[in-house]
Amino acid sequence: MTDGPWLDDAEMEAWLALVGVLLRLGPALDSQVQGDSGMTHFDYQVLAMLSDVPERRLPMSELAVQVNASLSRLSHVVKKLEARGWLARTPSPVSRRVTECSLTAEGYDVLVAAAPGHVRAVRQLVFDGLAPEQVDQLAAIAGTIRANLDASGLTTLEG
Repeated sequence: MTDGPWLDDAEMEAWLALVGVLLRLGPALDSQVQGDSGMTHFDYQVLAMLSDVPERRLPMSELAVQVNASLSRLSHVVKKLEARGWLARTPSPVSRRVTECSLTAEGYDVLVAAAPGHVRAVRQLVFDGLAPEQVDQLAAIAGTIRANLDASGLTTLEG
C-alpha cells in the first residue's frame, strides 16, 4: 500500500485520534443526559436550539439545519418530544406549507434542569485540560471539517 493518496504518519495519528473522539463522545454525552434527564443528547440539542431563538420557535426546516439532522429524523424526534409535552408543532402564520416547532414552558423547564449536568459533562469531556488557544484551534479545525463535509456532497443528515 505504497501507491495512492495515503496518510502520512502525522495525518494517521491525527485521524485515529479524531475517529476515537467521534466514536466515543456521542455515546458518552448520550449516557450522561439520558441518566440525568431521561432524554437523548439529540433531544437535548433540539430543546437547546429552540431555547436560543426569539419566541423559542423555528420552522421545522430551519430547526433541522440547526441540529444537523434530516427533516424526517427531526420530525420523528419532535413527535416524541411533543408527546412528552416539551414541544408543540403549529402551522406557520406566514405560510400554510410551513410547520413551526416551539418549545413549551414544560420543555424549557426540563432543559433548564438538564443544562448544568450537560455543561459539566461537555466541560469534563471536551474542554478540561485545553488552553484558551487550543479552544480557538478546536473551533477553527471543527469549522473547517464541517465546511469540507458541507461541500463534499457525500454527507447525509439521516440517522
